[in-house]
Amino acid sequence: MAKGIFTQGVCVLLERPISIEEVALVLSDFELLGTREESEQWAMGGPSALVMFDEESGGTVTVDTVDHVWPDDMGDPQTEFMVFGAWSMGHFGPFAYPGGLERAMQQSWAWKEAPEVVERHQAFLRIRTSYVIGQGEDAKCLPEEYDPTAELQFSMKIVQALLSLDGALCYFNPNGEVLLDEDNFRSSLNYGWANELLPLDVWSNVRLFNIDETWALMDTVGNWQLEIPDIEACFVVDDYEVNEVANFLRNASNYLVQSGAIINDGETMDGPGDIRWQAVQFENGICDPPRETLRFVPMDDHEIPKLVQETGRAEEDAAEEDQADDELSGD
Repeated sequence: MAKGIFTQGVCVLLERPISIEEVALVLSDFELLGTREESEQWAMGGPSALVMFDEESGGTVTVDTVDHVWPDDMGDPQTEFMVFGAWSMGHFGPFAYPGGLERAMQQSWAWKEAPEVVERHQAFLRIRTSYVIGQGEDAKCLPEEYDPTAELQFSMKIVQALLSLDGALCYFNPNGEVLLDEDNFRSSLNYGWANELLPLDVWSNVRLFNIDETWALMDTVGNWQLEIPDIEACFVVDDYEVNEVANFLRNASNYLVQSGAIINDGETMDGPGDIRWQAVQFENGICDPPRETLRFVPMDDHEIPKLVQETGRAEEDAAEEDQADDELSGD
């Protein structure tokens, strides 16, 4: 998956279907370009409101209301080919991947009630950014002065308005596999804006897994929204504080976004434990979803497991890794 028709896509999960008239009403502070009827196929688009994002580039945001539960399997190509086709074209987010909502519930560290709340959802709102909708045939998917951060910041303002709707349950970012209730969502945004920091925890998740009895994996998922690789950290869990490792992942992500730098194989950064951590680029991370990652390992005296040294997950290791993916409690 990659950015195409849609360059960003986030959601608000609903406990009941909401009309496009209700949606348009709470978006009255934005520049509304009009509303449209639903597509013949719900997966392609429900009744929608079009919001101007950037007039110069032709960027718009489509907010549609979908009377259907989130299709976390992204459709069977044999029996649900329209859902599968919509997913393949990025209608559920340019980087959404099957099982993303389930993984988000499992790794919802900031909001423990997420699974029970998500189970109540019966519909959802999609907030999707595009530079080609309503434009001519020669319109480019990405403008010359492309700014993914500005896109996400604008989408968050729309989400803030939508979360005030009666029936809105929570925010869901399928590209970053993040779930947040309204309080945590607003708190994270306000903290970031007040301190001139990117609200990375709203856009991408930090997850924790076991690799084996002694080694753990922490990774980010969702950095691709910002045009940077996701970050992985593999370490002996008894030797490092997981909160410090999580901060390291966020700091590395923020550094890549703010500086535009590229970290090459073998380069190092100061990390947890007051030692250097060495980076290697991989085409695929250890855990789903498949995506480019930058994997860091501390330069200590531990023997590195085979899985950590491999070029992403191998097919023959999938079954063994599934057993190793039990999340750590962090206690």
